[in-house]
Amino acid sequence: MTFAAAVQPPGRVAAVEAFALRRSFVQGGESVEVLDIATLSIPPGAIYGLAGPSGCGKTTLLHLCAGLLQPSAGALRVLGTAVSLMPQRERDRFRARHVGYVFQSFNLIPALSAIENVLLPMGFADAVPAVQRRTRAETLLRRVGLGHRLHHRPAALSHGEQQRVGIARALANQPELLLADEPTASLEAARSDAVLDLLIEVATETGAALLLASHDARVLARLEHVLQMPVFNGVAPAPP
Repeated sequence: MTFAAAVQPPGRVAAVEAFALRRSFVQGGESVEVLDIATLSIPPGAIYGLAGPSGCGKTTLLHLCAGLLQPSAGALRVLGTAVSLMPQRERDRFRARHVGYVFQSFNLIPALSAIENVLLPMGFADAVPAVQRRTRAETLLRRVGLGHRLHHRPAALSHGEQQRVGIARALANQPELLLADEPTASLEAARSDAVLDLLIEVATETGAALLLASHDARVLARLEHVLQMPVFNGVAPAPP
């Protein structure tokens, strides 16, 4: 699979670079390949969508970029750093400081309130001064329409509200790379538009690159560039 992206500005490292990147797992005693990318380069500050059906490798690629998975082969650099070569503890710290991840399954901590879930990555990364953290967390939650739900735990929130907490949490440390896995899947149309507006607006304001996976054509149409997955021998498969 080869993805061609725009040439990056001089003096700035790519948000994501991959060469001969592969990821496979063992199922029933056999190796199953879920991702095979010859080259990939996403410029800093670019807004990209990942399109394709479930199981085509979108989430796998996002997890690799976040350091949540290790590649089976190949090279991967995120913001100029070979994340896959780091020990796990360093990968976790790098992700907390530089990468914001909006999970499809929310991944909120049940025992913590909405504001505590947003505050948590700030404390771990120590990237935002302690005296500014609560104000920033409140501001982010209000920005996603949850100013009235600051102290509610995930169980007391709807699926859409939990997703919005996840988005606020992803933005907590002002990341240079935003990864979003189906961020609007649990939202009604009006709220979906608002969340997408927010992600694009924040990426544009801060200069962060945004890599968003979705199978929603309406969402993908809003993005600057769309990478179709999978691609075999440089040719996208024909629609079924």
